[in-house]
Amino acid sequence: MLVATMRLTEFWARMRGQFGASYAESVARDHVLSDLDGRTAMEALEGGVEPRAVWRAVCVAFDVPTGNRH
Repeated sequence: MLVATMRLTEFWARMRGQFGASYAESVARDHVLSDLDGRTAMEALEGGVEPRAVWRAVCVAFDVPTGNRH
């Protein structure tokens, strides 16, 4: 089974597309996500969590519409 991966650049493009350029960084830096074991998106990425998993956790936490999740 092939699992699609997401590049870090794609993660940030989706974050900016959903939250805007300045707010995206704030969301990633400041919002603690329960689906990431109480870490922020930045902490999870720095800890080696795959960007796609981090994006999914952000989508759940912020109720991102299905059409925007890709």
